[in-house]
Amino acid sequence: MVVDDHPMWRDGVARDLTDAGYTVVAAVGEGAQAVRIGPSVRPDVVVLDLQLPDLSGVEVIRGLVAALPQVRVLVLSASGEQQDVLDAVKAGAAGYLLKSAAREEFLDAVRRTAEGDAVFTAGLAGLVLGEYRRLAAAPGDGPDAPRLSERETEVLRLVAKGLTYRQIAERLTLSHRTVQNHVQNTLGKLQLHNRVELVRYAIEQGLDD
Repeated sequence: MVVDDHPMWRDGVARDLTDAGYTVVAAVGEGAQAVRIGPSVRPDVVVLDLQLPDLSGVEVIRGLVAALPQVRVLVLSASGEQQDVLDAVKAGAAGYLLKSAAREEFLDAVRRTAEGDAVFTAGLAGLVLGEYRRLAAAPGDGPDAPRLSERETEVLRLVAKGLTYRQIAERLTLSHRTVQNHVQNTLGKLQLHNRVELVRYAIEQGLDD
């Protein structure tokens, strides 16, 4: 689903996605409409502009994530301001791309977002990591803290560093499916829903160092 209040930009993004083989289930210009129809069209990925005429992009992200916990929101914005980026990620965005990105960079970001990666325009990822380090609590070590195997912790550490499943598989000499299984097991143990939440957890535990 594409959400942008500028018709020419919205139509262009939708056309690029369609030409690349994606199914665009909806292209809308208002945040409230996106939140309202989201549960019925059930997009896997939402490409969202932050500046909308009715709701803020952050409100739209929260509304979509609340209604569709598995949805992945890729912000596509003209703003690279630190607060805009952090607010979007804290609300549940899976990634943040500037509108100055080239077409191929955009399509690659959509593909990676759909696969579960956290995707950011160069320079913005470090900003997000720095903020989460600042907010990080001490690693949980109480009796109820989740226990991960050595391999699960190793995979989690590489996820936190931003590696794709394929890159992790190559580095650890594992199959792509084995890496996916380790991630799914870790999600279950930590009671998390997706890779974005997993990255946040890893950063909070200092596993990205």
